[in-house]
Amino acid sequence: MAIIDRGWLEHRLHYLYLSIAILAEVLGTSMLKAAEGFTRFVPGAASVIAYCVALYFLSLTLKTIPTGIVYAIWSGIGIVLIASVAWLFQGQKLDAPAIIGMALIILGVIVMNLFSKAGATH
Repeated sequence: MAIIDRGWLEHRLHYLYLSIAILAEVLGTSMLKAAEGFTRFVPGAASVIAYCVALYFLSLTLKTIPTGIVYAIWSGIGIVLIASVAWLFQGQKLDAPAIIGMALIILGVIVMNLFSKAGATH
């Protein structure tokens, strides 16, 4: 029977928490448009709840993953997902420079995670 390193498992669990935080933040941001300046209750409340969920799971993530890495992933992936949701569901147009910019954001997050010593856990 193999013994799983508890630290490794906990570290991976925090990436799951980060994924939940990102998805909740994307949902919250997407609902902001539908909330129309918080004049519509249901999408406004959904936005606030989604942001609370996002911040809670983000705080759990910060227990094991350095802040700079967490924020790079959170903001980079969040930008791409929110732009994609706006394109798919809200009629936002994405031209070639926007797509290239989003690809560079993803590339930057990958480079930071794979090659930077900033990603070393404590």
